Amino acid sequence: MTAMAAETKVPVVFTEGHDTDAKDGGRPVVLVAAALGVKTEEFREAFSGVTPARNGRPTGEEARANKAALMKVLKPLGVTNDRLDEVSNFYRYQPQRGELWRNTAAKAHAVVENGKIKEIVVTEPGAGYSTAPKATVQGMEKVRLKVTVLFDKDLKKNGSVSAVEIVPAEAPGANR
Repeated sequence: MTAMAAETKVPVVFTEGHDTDAKDGGRPVVLVAAALGVKTEEFREAFSGVTPARNGRPTGEEARANKAALMKVLKPLGVTNDRLDEVSNFYRYQPQRGELWRNTAAKAHAVVENGKIKEIVVTEPGAGYSTAPKATVQGMEKVRLKVTVLFDKDLKKNGSVSAVEIVPAEAPGANR
């Protein structure tokens, strides 16, 4: 009679995943667009009409002009003024102070049996990832993993890890 091998849970470590496109000036445009229910390019078009304030904070007049420029493009797409305010405030941050927009780290573990990973279990999907984070199984760094990120109107789910898959050694395109 053969004894069953014990399964162990090994932590998965997530790093990075908060990249922004250079053309977005540090703004998490993919997250903002998804939360508003519009395409990333539609939000970029709307934002192209915004004039940044010269000395940090915009004057009341500048803020109203910028809001009008945004709503001119976003309102026909079904975005309300209140929703734009909610999403903008949710993702507001000051990178010059070393801040990052609101986010929650994902948590996962690998189920390992006989030295091989059987599956990856996401226990907390996190939120606020603008790009797929890198994922590694602690102590098994050579195993390649592919992370899938969900973009959603729900701010608590937007930018969350929806799946972590093991990439076969011969397959290209692992997230590493």
